[in-house]
Amino acid sequence: MILPISKNALLLALVALICVAILGLVNQLAQPKIAEQQLKNKLATLNDVLPQNTASESLLADCILVTNEDLLGRPTPQAIYRLRDDGQISAFVVETTAPDGYSGNIDLMVAVTPEGSILGSRVLNHQETPGLGDKIERRRSAWIESFQDKQVSPDNKSAWAVKKDGGQFDQFTGATITPRAVVNAVYNAGLLVLQQPELASRPANCGAMQ
Repeated sequence: MILPISKNALLLALVALICVAILGLVNQLAQPKIAEQQLKNKLATLNDVLPQNTASESLLADCILVTNEDLLGRPTPQAIYRLRDDGQISAFVVETTAPDGYSGNIDLMVAVTPEGSILGSRVLNHQETPGLGDKIERRRSAWIESFQDKQVSPDNKSAWAVKKDGGQFDQFTGATITPRAVVNAVYNAGLLVLQQPELASRPANCGAMQ
């Protein structure tokens, strides 16, 4: 025996369909604004690690995807943006990950010259302990700026460590693991650029992931 569907049930179903349609429309209308804000945020971060006002939408277009878990911290592709001056690459901006943070992955953006000099770095995402490990954020302390103008080379790995380990960078009171992981990730980003000169000539391909 088939029970008749009540008017209330039909009304509820109709309301649900209308709500889904409205949410879908709102989401569709919001997508351009969301994309625009994401673009602004990306450019702002790029300008934080590069000489002032050098980041532009053309920099976002000149982007390659690189997979190197040993130096970039993830088994999946990471983006590298190429800044050009009169057609010559003056800097690479590497998105990289410190996989050994105290509370997991620490995602960073590191700008480095082709010669291995660090121009700037910023933390993009982390879950480190508030009041301790979160000092890697620029809004919490200036510690992340200590990498600026430091040179990376295959021969100076020992200097790229926190002072507790005999290196040149400060650690945080009660939190050594976090800065240790970030120091290593920044060094590895510079080392990748030095070890792979072919990064300059690879065709841009980040659009395939967008």
